[in-house]
Amino acid sequence: MSLSHMEDMPLSHSSLQGTHRSSWKQWFLYSTIVTLLLLCSFSTLILTFLPLKTASEPCVAKFGPFPLKWQMTCPKLPCVNKTANEKLEILQNGLYLIYGQVAPNTTYKEPAPFEVRLCKNEDIIQVLTNNSKIQNVGGTYELHAGDILELIYNSEHQVLKNNTYWGILLLANPQYNS
Repeated sequence: MSLSHMEDMPLSHSSLQGTHRSSWKQWFLYSTIVTLLLLCSFSTLILTFLPLKTASEPCVAKFGPFPLKWQMTCPKLPCVNKTANEKLEILQNGLYLIYGQVAPNTTYKEPAPFEVRLCKNEDIIQVLTNNSKIQNVGGTYELHAGDILELIYNSEHQVLKNNTYWGILLLANPQYNS
């Protein structure tokens, strides 16, 4: 049996790979454009129907990593009040940035599954379940006076307290036309 016919066969199908690659790039480009357009439209709607006034003075509260207590930088009129160990009560309506970092204790071997919950008024707004890496917690939320925020762990030993923290920053106050 002769292998001479195999000498003329191409080793790769570059024309097919190039076609696949260009369609992937084209799809990525179009999906990026559509996503940006949707974000711009959504932002425009929010700014049109909910005019916001940037907070005139910084109002920040942070818990941990050390010391393990609330540290507050608030103006004359505070926007938050600490109610218990890691609970915060919102005092002013507004747009808030909640931020934080959760460092799992990788040596934790108890039966309780790893779970960290960010809660507003006992309703879960975010859950972290990956115990193999440091994770960020938070986001931008519209909060109202009286809302209670809390970061809850299944077990206190599931996280490294020396590398876990969370906080809140008042970004803007809504201005309603009357």
